[in-house]
Amino acid sequence: MKKTTISDAEIIVFALQDEIRRSHEARYDHRLHAVLLVAQGLSCRKVAQLLGDSPRAVAYWARRFEDEGLAGLAEAERPGRPRRLQPDQLNQIDGALRNSPSDYGLSVNLWDGKTLSAFIQKQFGIDLGVRQCQRLFRQFGFRLRKPRPMIAHADPNEQLRFKKNSKAFKR
Repeated sequence: MKKTTISDAEIIVFALQDEIRRSHEARYDHRLHAVLLVAQGLSCRKVAQLLGDSPRAVAYWARRFEDEGLAGLAEAERPGRPRRLQPDQLNQIDGALRNSPSDYGLSVNLWDGKTLSAFIQKQFGIDLGVRQCQRLFRQFGFRLRKPRPMIAHADPNEQLRFKKNSKAFKR
């Protein structure tokens, strides 16, 4: 029987490992396979080499399995940093984004990261960075829309003539 090979194996291995790390279920299955191999008599070092993990991680998974059973291999809650905005504050921000910033005493007409950051600082006393405010827009389902620039002293009829999607466009 001919040996089966995969082209670009090095790249594929990295892609497959990334896919395993991306999914909770895949990470759980990966740990199951590691513990299974240890249970079948392979050393943690050999299992780690086969699966592309560190020997310490494999030993940790095997120890957790011994102590807690299958539940020890499941994803645990990761503590992380607590949210700075409470759910009721997020609801207020969502409502505010549906109105004009000028309704809240801000001197601009459109919401952007800087404006939202200033609003949150003024409203709640919480200093949130511009980038985090931009993430909030996505979280609430908004997308960035920039107004079309207006040229000072321009003739609207001449502008219409040069617009690509106007009927007056002739080139």
